[in-house]
Amino acid sequence: MSDTHGDPHFDAAFRERLADLLAWRRDVRRFRPDPLPDGALDRLLGLACLAPSVGLSQPWRFVIVEDRARRQKVRESFLQCNAEALGDYRGERAKLYATLKLAGLDEAPVHLAVFAERATPQGQGLGRRTMPEMADFSVVTAIHTLWLAARAEDIGVGWVSILDPGEVAAALDVPAGWSLIAYLCIGYPQDDALMPELQRVGWEHRRAPEAFVLRR
Repeated sequence: MSDTHGDPHFDAAFRERLADLLAWRRDVRRFRPDPLPDGALDRLLGLACLAPSVGLSQPWRFVIVEDRARRQKVRESFLQCNAEALGDYRGERAKLYATLKLAGLDEAPVHLAVFAERATPQGQGLGRRTMPEMADFSVVTAIHTLWLAARAEDIGVGWVSILDPGEVAAALDVPAGWSLIAYLCIGYPQDDALMPELQRVGWEHRRAPEAFVLRR
């Protein structure tokens, strides 16, 4: 909604729907095989690029992974890293870890790797002198923007972090200097659940906001 000057105006009903969107954003691991409609991914990437970035550097770099051989190399990296991660746990926690579905690599119709070009000249280095990691943080804001935009279209996103970044970069043959931030599986979720799956199975529980706030 806009007022007579063209400035955005968001009423209470919009804010409630926005809260619903934030609550229903889930890290999806179980996808239907249905392809996304034509133009959907391009639209989501366009919205992702509206995210804020340090110095207007726009350091995000998106790689749409369609080649089966390259997808297989990413999957192999996941399997290896997942097996190693299992070794970090003991007892009941290890048993529970072994049951978790931690990636939708086999089912998701879209694979999207998101990199940061930390040394991009765009932005003239503004805001990165003392905190160069701001380039990475900017890419994360783009990922979250895409995630919310996808959820608004009933499209699910799953972030696969159990990967070797160097192996993924090599498998996708990206330019030197690009750093992997996220490997995303994108598609329609098999089901919609308000509670995160890790909470449902007892891996971890969401804490109240007060647990993370410090006043000085």
